[in-house]
Amino acid sequence: MQIKLFFKKQNAFFASILLSALLLSLTPSVHAASITVTALGHNSEARYINAPYLPYANPNAPKGGMLSQAAMGTFNSANPWMTTGVSMSGTDYLYDTLLAGSLSESFVMYPQLAEKITYDPDDTSWIIYHINPKAKFWDGSAVTSEDVQATYEAYLNKGLMQLRSYLAAIDKVEVIDKRRVKFHFKSSENKEILLTVGQFPIFKKASVEKDFEKLSLTPLMGSGPYQLHHVEQGRSVTYKRDPNYWGQQLMVNKGRFNFDYIKYIYYGSDEIALEGFKVGQYHFRQESSARKWTTAYDFAAARAGLIKKEAIVTKNPVMMQALVMNLRKNIFSDIRVRQAMTDAFDFELMNKTLFYDQYERLESYFHGSELAATGTPDDEEYQVLKPLLPKLEPIQRQAAVAKWQLAKSDGKGYHRQALLNARQKLLEAGFYYQDMKLYQANGKPARFEILITDEKISRVLLPYVRNLKKLGFEVSIRQVDTSQYLERLRRFDYDMIVAGFPQSTSPGSEQSYMWGSAAADEQGNQNYSGIKNEAIDTVIDKLIKAENREEIVLYTRVLDRLLRAGYYMVPMYGTTSTRVVYWDKYRHQKTLPDNAVGIDYWWVDKSAESIITKYLK
Repeated sequence: MQIKLFFKKQNAFFASILLSALLLSLTPSVHAASITVTALGHNSEARYINAPYLPYANPNAPKGGMLSQAAMGTFNSANPWMTTGVSMSGTDYLYDTLLAGSLSESFVMYPQLAEKITYDPDDTSWIIYHINPKAKFWDGSAVTSEDVQATYEAYLNKGLMQLRSYLAAIDKVEVIDKRRVKFHFKSSENKEILLTVGQFPIFKKASVEKDFEKLSLTPLMGSGPYQLHHVEQGRSVTYKRDPNYWGQQLMVNKGRFNFDYIKYIYYGSDEIALEGFKVGQYHFRQESSARKWTTAYDFAAARAGLIKKEAIVTKNPVMMQALVMNLRKNIFSDIRVRQAMTDAFDFELMNKTLFYDQYERLESYFHGSELAATGTPDDEEYQVLKPLLPKLEPIQRQAAVAKWQLAKSDGKGYHRQALLNARQKLLEAGFYYQDMKLYQANGKPARFEILITDEKISRVLLPYVRNLKKLGFEVSIRQVDTSQYLERLRRFDYDMIVAGFPQSTSPGSEQSYMWGSAAADEQGNQNYSGIKNEAIDTVIDKLIKAENREEIVLYTRVLDRLLRAGYYMVPMYGTTSTRVVYWDKYRHQKTLPDNAVGIDYWWVDKSAESIITKYLK
């Protein structure tokens, strides 16, 4: 999956790189131990290796116009890879990566900065990337292997902690010559790392060495399709398309990057952002609220036929959105307490009264995909689980092999039986009641805080908080600004948070920094729960070393069972579609990507734009 996912939870550029574990070489040009290929894929042939352009691209799309979107909070940096600062949205448009992914295949990669790759399928302890001689930075200088080396040395020595962890398999980066760079790895068992190193932005060496750690609104020198055009600090960021972009004729880029300008306007809250959309301050919006999707788009411009709504279905797993319990806090250390917290969540009531019955309860970390575990373990899953079961505590052991089912209500607010079950589990965990108050087994009050940064989530949390208070918990909701929130996340300074965990169809090493034991103690990583579980570590390792698609599916399903059975978080809700609303000047191909909205391949209809411009005057 595209690198944009890597940092989704950290800021607008954060998203999680979600990669596969098996590589298939294509179009070999040398018949020897090592082969040179023009694409790498996930256990399948690259469907578009000989295509002139990708199927969801319009090679004749007109260039021009602006894509404008909202962003939340503020920013003080143009570098999302450094350890300090909050990066501006959209910096991914400034840079190229060595390889670029297809949005309709499970991790198939095509040439971008690198025109080809050399490696040995039987010895994956190294890979050589061949830099395209046409690749140029904005200043006209050629992209060289020294730029790649300098970029990765900065990532490994100065980058974010989760980035360093993710790239820890790199032993060294060697410059062979001007256009060939060789990555050496610490192991020959991690096949995923071969492509991992092809997915990060490459910066100019001089810029990296001088400014990588500098907190600045001036971006590092890149080679991408856009350049920074205008910054209104804390309020907006505008990028301008480079008409001389060196890579515009690459297969992956034909019909892509059609907007002359891309702008992000910052708002203090989504409520304010919605009002800004209604009056045309920005023109493209992703709607995450079921209530707003249903009720908020009946305004003058919409009634005039100038607003379009689309629910775009993709094949990616639905993002796990959950109430994450911090196991570093004693109050959540007992699995029975975490079970009680899960039982108290009345999804059916929320879906009926808050969400207009638009959501599904998430019952998998890979919901809505073939990767989700269903029913009881099949024979293959059980064979993987069997040697791991003795390493699990009894409740997790039982839940891992049972059919998974969360507590359900009638949707009328009567969650009595689930709350009775929750109360019993609390008592079994040593919690007790005294003077009408609930206490932990250690005698401390059963009190905790839910940390949020988005005010709209507080409305969703209120029914849950009411149920927790019925059980005797003292629960408060604390809202802080984005910068405070990110800093507290980095330090794991919270009791409970609401977090999302996006997944791709090809999970791999990124699972280790979300659920791995080593990541639990590394500040800046995304193991927000603080999970330390030997069985989970073992399965993640198997997933990373998987030899084929079948093994990837198998180990992911086992991982899914173990994560659910640990009750590390309270699964919330989601939908298989991405809901977008826009002023009706944007167009896209009838065929959209399988795994994304693919906004980079949309364009502006100039005649429709003129109508909207006239309306907004």
